[in-house]
Amino acid sequence: MITETRRAQRLQVPALVPVTDQMTGTGIGRLGNISETGMLLIASEPLVEDALYQLRFPITDDRGGELSIDVGAHLLWHEATRAPGHAWAGFRFIALEKSQREQLRQWIEAQLPAA
Repeated sequence: MITETRRAQRLQVPALVPVTDQMTGTGIGRLGNISETGMLLIASEPLVEDALYQLRFPITDDRGGELSIDVGAHLLWHEATRAPGHAWAGFRFIALEKSQREQLRQWIEAQLPAA
């Protein structure tokens, strides 16, 4: 069994959640998994390792509405997948408003299976 050593709970995102680069307005992929501190992106566009990105993705609120989460993120690593033109990309969040962090935390907790 693999022991999880991350401090923040990670959610394997169960639905298609698109991620947009705010600087270009381009969709760059979709969420693979996410925590309050970072995310795994399934990238469909080329990315630059060790670069900073302004990203946006939607989540649902507690009433079923849609909220946009805006994050400043540092691309720590990326690796090609078996699917041509796609890559796994690991981001660490470096800028996330306190209110949006709380909304993200609540969304993650609501999606996690009961312990």
